[in-house]
Formats: sequence, C-alpha cells, structure tokens
Amino acid sequence: MTVHFIGAGPGAPDLITLRGRDLVARCPVCLYAGSLVPREILDVCPPGARIVNTAALSLEDIGAAFLEAHERGEDVARLHSGDLSVWSAMGEQIRLLRSLDIPFTITPGVPSFAAAAAALGCELTLPEVAQSVVLTRTSGRASGMPEGESLANFARTGAVLAVHLSVHALARVVDELIPHYGADCPAAVVYRASWSDEQVIRGTLGALVAEVAAHPVERTALIMVGRTLGDPAFRNSALYDGEYQRRFRTPGWRGTGE
Repeated sequence: MTVHFIGAGPGAPDLITLRGRDLVARCPVCLYAGSLVPREILDVCPPGARIVNTAALSLEDIGAAFLEAHERGEDVARLHSGDLSVWSAMGEQIRLLRSLDIPFTITPGVPSFAAAAAALGCELTLPEVAQSVVLTRTSGRASGMPEGESLANFARTGAVLAVHLSVHALARVVDELIPHYGADCPAAVVYRASWSDEQVIRGTLGALVAEVAAHPVERTALIMVGRTLGDPAFRNSALYDGEYQRRFRTPGWRGTGE
C-alpha cells in the first residue's frame, strides 16, 4: 500500500500530469483538497472508489484515513492543488506517514505561478531584464514569515515576484514594493489562473490597488510584479543565435532541428 501525493495543477482539470491522472484512475481511495481541486479530476477515479474531501479535516483525521487504507491494503491518491513543493501542507503529512511506516510517492504538478504567466502571455525571465523568479507570500494566520524573508529584501534584487496568498493585503504589498520597483513597474493580479472563470487584472504597481478595487477578487489570486510582465526592450538570448556555438551545432550549421 502506498500514499501517492499528486499535484493536481492550478485549476484546469486537463493540466494534471499524465502520471497523476493515471494514479488517480487506479487508486481505490482518493483524498482531495475540495476547495481548490476541480471535481472533474475525480471523474477518473475507479468505480466504487472511496472519495474523501479533506477541506474540513484535521491532520489527525487525514492520518486516520491513511491508516485505515493501510490496514485495508489500499493505495491512496492524495490530491493537492498546484505543485506539492510549495504551500501544500504535504510536509506534515509526510512526517506523519514516516512515523506510521507507510510508504509514499510524490508526483509534481503545474504550479499556479506558471499558469499565471501563461495567462499574462509572457516569459518571466528575459535576458538582462530579470533572470530570477521569487515565489513568496505575506504572513497569515496559518503561517508567519521567517525573519529575513521580507518583501523588501526580495524586492532589492529586482527579481520577478509571484506573491501568493496575499491579495487580501494588496495595499500593503504595493506600499512595500514601490520603493524598490517604482510605481511604473508592470504588475498584475491573476485570479483563478487556468479555471473557466479566470480573471486577469493588469496595470502598473502604483495603479494596481485601484484596478483591483474596480474588479474585486478574493482568495485564489496571485500578485505578479516585475519588468518582464510589460514589454521591455531586451536582447535575444544566445540559445537560437546562429553564431552561438554549442554542442548540437557545427560551425556554419543551419539545420532545422535543435
């Protein structure tokens, strides 16, 4: 028996990976985060599968479900939204499984910041504009921020910021970032990226609060800030430069493959 942690993707049911979908299709037990995982994914569960919405459960309740499945010898598909590597609460479940000597696997998913970038129609890293993306959040009731991981500290680098779980504190986020990025820096709030009711609100950092006030959103929204979100001047990368020599090319190469 194995518990399979599966990143269900940012929202669109067809953005789950093939591996994740196949695991869901063969596991007789499925635990899913009901507030964020689209129910269409559950349609691939096998007939008679035991399906549990964990939105209202405690860690102890989830552990009891794992233990019951373990005693029955039934594999579990444990679905979380987005990708499991950030803000998934998987860490404490893994610790619990290890204490119970229950094996597990992890199948990554499409993260929300990638879906937001797709909705914005941009590449987040452009040559000589930005080469780093910081995934962060503000302090909340569930979890505070470690000392040193402040928005101001990240903003000093000039990296693109993807600020999660913080749209309720948008005005504070903007106030902290303007001194470092400037009021004219491109910014956006992407609500429910890849869902059918996706909403994209674009503007400058200085105008973003007013833009969102005119089109209110709450929860399930990502704040994006950085020069690459606009239309900056940038040089082409060397990757497809005909004069750039790399191991797949010979001098004078003009082929069509990569």
